[in-house]
Amino acid sequence: MIKRLPVLRALVEICGPHFARDAGPADTVGGRQATFVAAPATASAVAETLRLAADRGLAVLPRGAGTKIDWGMPPRRLDLIIDTGNLTGVIEHAAGDLITVVRAGTPIAELDLPGQQLALDAPLPGATIGGTVAADTSGPRRVLYGTTRDLLIGMTVVRPDGKVARAGGKVVKNVAGYDLGKLFTGSYGTLGLITECAFRLHPLPAASAVVRVSGRSPAAAGALVAAVLGAQVVASAIEINAPGGRGVEVAVLVEGTSDAGVAHRAGVLHKLLGPGTFEGLPDWWNSYPWGAGEVGLKLTTPLSRVPDLLVAARSTGAELTVRGSAGTGVLYAGLPRPGGDSPGYAEQSVAEVARVVEYLRAAAVRAGGHLVVLTAPAEVRRVVDMWGPAGGLALMRRVKDQFDPGHRFAPGRFVGGI
Repeated sequence: MIKRLPVLRALVEICGPHFARDAGPADTVGGRQATFVAAPATASAVAETLRLAADRGLAVLPRGAGTKIDWGMPPRRLDLIIDTGNLTGVIEHAAGDLITVVRAGTPIAELDLPGQQLALDAPLPGATIGGTVAADTSGPRRVLYGTTRDLLIGMTVVRPDGKVARAGGKVVKNVAGYDLGKLFTGSYGTLGLITECAFRLHPLPAASAVVRVSGRSPAAAGALVAAVLGAQVVASAIEINAPGGRGVEVAVLVEGTSDAGVAHRAGVLHKLLGPGTFEGLPDWWNSYPWGAGEVGLKLTTPLSRVPDLLVAARSTGAELTVRGSAGTGVLYAGLPRPGGDSPGYAEQSVAEVARVVEYLRAAAVRAGGHLVVLTAPAEVRRVVDMWGPAGGLALMRRVKDQFDPGHRFAPGRFVGGI
C-alpha cells in the first residue's frame, strides 16, 4: 500500500512545491485515476523522480499535452503521472547542419527555427514532441519528408530505474549506440520517459499550392493518386477524404523555392486530376475524422490497395469517414457515436462497432496491411480488440522485460498487454 504523504513530500522536495501534487479528477488515463502528478523541470529531476518511483513501486505514465492520452488501452495500474510541461524549449539549433535538439514537452506548433522546419504535422492541436514520438504520429507531409521515425536522429530517455540513456546524436548518419529512437517511437510510454529528441530539419518552402478534385469513385481516386506519384511534381502530400456514402476528394500539396516553379507544378496537377480541379487547403486537412468520444481507427495498406479499403469502408454500411495519406497507404477512419449526442454506447451499438472493426480489419489484412483501434469509449474497449494480431509480440515482451522488469511504466497500455 502506498503511503501517500511521504511520497508526496518526496515529490515536492524533488520537483518543487508548485510542481508536485495529489492527482485531481482530470488526471485519469482511460478511466484510471492517478494518485500523484509531478512535473519535473530538468532531466536530473526526472531521473530522481523515477528513482523514487522505483523505490516505492509506483506505476508511472508520462503525459505531454494529453492530446493522445486516451489512445491505446487503460493502464492496469496508475500511481504517478509525470507531466512534461516543464521540459520545454529548443536546446540547440544547428542551422548549418539542419539539426535541432528539443525538449520533450515542447509543443510542435511552438517551434521557432528561423528559415527551417521540423516537417512533422500535428493533427491534434497542442501535441508535444515527446507525445508525437511516443505515439508515432505523422501527418500529410510524410509523403515527402517521412515519418517521425525517419526524422528522429537522437534521443535522451530516463529509464524506469532512473538511469539516463542516450543514443544517436546530432549527426544525421551517426550510428553510435543502441537505436533507442526506433524502440521508443510508437511505444506509448511503456519503456521509459523521453526527455530530449534530436531531429533533422528541412528548409522552409517559399511557396506552396494545394490542388483538389472531388466526387471521384474509390477506383478513380486510386488511379489519380497513382498518376500523381508517377509524375514529376514531387508532391509533399497526397491526401484523400471519403465521407460516408459520398464521393472521394483527392488533394495534393506541392511546395518549392519559387512561386513560378510551384505554379508550374500546380498546372501539371490540374491536368493530371482532370476536370473540376480547384485550389485551396480543405478544412479537413491534417485532422483526424473523429471527434471526442468517437471511435478512431488507423488502417495501413500497400498503395495499390487503397481503393479496396475505401470500398470495404463503404460496404460496412456504417457512416465511416476515411481520410489520410493515399500517397503512403496510411489511412484513418472515424465511426460517429450512435444517436449523435447520446452520452454512451448501448450494448447493441457496441456490437455494431465490433462488427465494423472486425470487417475492416479482415479487409486490411487481405490487402496486406492492418487495422488498429486508436481510441474508443470505455464500453467499446471492453469488447473490441484494440490492437489486432501483432507480429513479433514475443520479442516486444522481451524488450519490455529488459527496460522495465517491474512492468511499472504504462502497464497494459500497449499491444499484447505490454
